[in-house]
Amino acid sequence: METLEFVIYPDGRVEEKVTGIVGASCEEVTAAIEAQLGQVITQSPTSEYFTQVSQHSVLVKAQAAFSEW
Repeated sequence: METLEFVIYPDGRVEEKVTGIVGASCEEVTAAIEAQLGQVITQSPTSEYFTQVSQHSVLVKAQAAFSEW
């Protein structure tokens, strides 16, 4: 499940935490929000940011044999 969590501090700072999004696509999800919030001072990528999506494909060959009894 994808979640965005925001903590707003009394001095106006906003801490944003993104979970459930693999890779750098989290930057695309949060770009519009960050533009409205103001200047981004620091970013700390999580382990999900560095996770690479793996794609596996399976090739199955089927062979049918008929016997002529």
